[in-house]
Amino acid sequence: MINLYTAWIGLLLGCLAGAIPGLFFYRNDWLGGYASWERRMIRLGHISFFGIGSLNLAFALTAQTLDLGTELQTTSILLLGAASMPVVCYLSAWNAVFRHLFFIPATCATLGIGLFAWRLLAT
Repeated sequence: MINLYTAWIGLLLGCLAGAIPGLFFYRNDWLGGYASWERRMIRLGHISFFGIGSLNLAFALTAQTLDLGTELQTTSILLLGAASMPVVCYLSAWNAVFRHLFFIPATCATLGIGLFAWRLLAT
């Protein structure tokens, strides 16, 4: 299941996305300081790799454990779409105009989780 691969790739990228900025965290003025927009977006991008990875892992393992099969294609695609969150975060750090794209990963995650919960309650 592709969500399982997405989960582990997301978790690995979360480690890398934290290690690289971690080389510079000691500099108070790095990216405009701790409270700057750029630095906040980079931190959010870093942690979103872990969140989206964990979400995809939970989905893949739950679907496998309950033997839900291929009935969940829409949910799977939506949860993969939620993986656009780190991309939107890093683009927003680069240029704040990209903040208007946050509705894409937020909508994908919300609909994916909602559809999955609805499916689980229907069984």
